[in-house]
Amino acid sequence: MNSKNPVKVAFFSTKSYDQEYFDQANQDLSITYFEASLDEQTVNLCEGYEVVCAFVNDKLDNAVLDRLHAYGIKLIALRCAGFNNVNLDVAKELGIKVVRVPSYSPEAVAEHAVALMLSLNRKTNKAYNRVREGNFSLHGLVGFDLYKKTVGVIGTGKIGQAFCRIMKGFGTRVLAYDLYPSEALAEDGVEYVSLEDLFKNSDVVSMHCPLTPDSSHLINEQTISMMKPGVMLINTSRGGLINTKDVIAGLKSRHIGYLGIDVYEQEESLFFKDLSAHIIQDDLIMRLISFPNVLITAHQAFLTQEALSEIARTTLENIHAFEQGELQNSVY
Repeated sequence: MNSKNPVKVAFFSTKSYDQEYFDQANQDLSITYFEASLDEQTVNLCEGYEVVCAFVNDKLDNAVLDRLHAYGIKLIALRCAGFNNVNLDVAKELGIKVVRVPSYSPEAVAEHAVALMLSLNRKTNKAYNRVREGNFSLHGLVGFDLYKKTVGVIGTGKIGQAFCRIMKGFGTRVLAYDLYPSEALAEDGVEYVSLEDLFKNSDVVSMHCPLTPDSSHLINEQTISMMKPGVMLINTSRGGLINTKDVIAGLKSRHIGYLGIDVYEQEESLFFKDLSAHIIQDDLIMRLISFPNVLITAHQAFLTQEALSEIARTTLENIHAFEQGELQNSVY
């Protein structure tokens, strides 16, 4: 990169809050904000830039990476923790480095998972709408005490650890599964068990693991059958962890008692957009929305002031490090 001139960054999937927080943190980069997502149809916008800044639903597949390579792009700066939307093998082969924000605010995502759990349990969203309509009836609003219930946590990275700590504060028994157990959590009373034992014994199952080939559709017909009847399922991690058709079947049979999701397998055509005036063609999400015991938010778990500030700071630091010939927070 030419250090004499500002590094030119093509910034995709821009929302107002992205630009606000990046403009506050940026001092010397030349950032062009594109509202469009990055894919094969929009990759031509990258010509003339040195760095691409992408988000969770931007598609960095073979075709896009080939074009980026042809344009001379040397760095993809992901402003998120996940990187399953990037073909890493192709990026590595082409010499394109990929960096990310491994941790911005674990508490933000963990707290949102708790918000989904509490709203589903105590039906505060329904109560809010009732009262606004002058309906003060309590019919149908019965919940349960979280105290002394068993909560299963799949994935105990930084977000999973934050979630476990919150759940211990509620007085729950916390079971966890992770390929790399945390000694600190175990010392705090979190019990590491097998996935099967976690599914069998948990009243609530919360997903906090990355999406990999091994974890894809981890929640499916077979694993749902292991769970307690009436189980509450929470996912604030990646939509592909859940087989949506199997979850719908579980909801219909009432084996799944509650579902709270902030992510969805086919979210790239829906989330971060205002589709209120459109007919949504995705039959699966429309079916999910129809269930009274399902709560969906549109990938907002990360959306706090602290997280947005940290995402901007770390992303810009990653770009500056690369400009100086160093590499930090690399994916490979």
